[in-house]
Amino acid sequence: MGVHAPEMPIEVNDETGVWTTDALPMLYVPRHFFVNNHMGIEEEIGADRYADILYKAGYKSAHYWCEKEAAEHGFSGAEVWHHYMKRLSQRGWGFFVTEELDLEAGTAKVRLENSAFVYQYGKVNRKVDYMFTGWFAGAMDQIAESLGYEVRTKAEQTQCAAEDGHDVGYFEVTPL
Repeated sequence: MGVHAPEMPIEVNDETGVWTTDALPMLYVPRHFFVNNHMGIEEEIGADRYADILYKAGYKSAHYWCEKEAAEHGFSGAEVWHHYMKRLSQRGWGFFVTEELDLEAGTAKVRLENSAFVYQYGKVNRKVDYMFTGWFAGAMDQIAESLGYEVRTKAEQTQCAAEDGHDVGYFEVTPL
């Protein structure tokens, strides 16, 4: 297996130590640290409640990210979506592959390979990638709004590599 340097620009402010990529502040933390915190919260409040909380927060964050990145790079429409999937993949969350995308209809199908959560959880026969779910609807809605489309969406994880019999995860975005 080969390795390579990060494919996204990273700048560190000499005075504050703040990392930025594409003019947005970033954090760089070990995967086990992040996922262990995630698992700890899940143990305390339950996976379903935590998934609901993360959906809303993720939706809001993806909406904001897509708006800022579109402005930063002069992207619009599908360019924003594909840039978002690329950046998510480059950050170590896993590889996000868009299999279907129709912005006007508000639909998408995304395959997730090599999930950071599945690496940490292992085969637990349940969906563990729920943190990502709101991201897809938030991205879709921001892009649709920017194009003047009235569609609003929801997202759902339909398959996870942590489930028996599956090697990849799938997410589907559909209109509300």
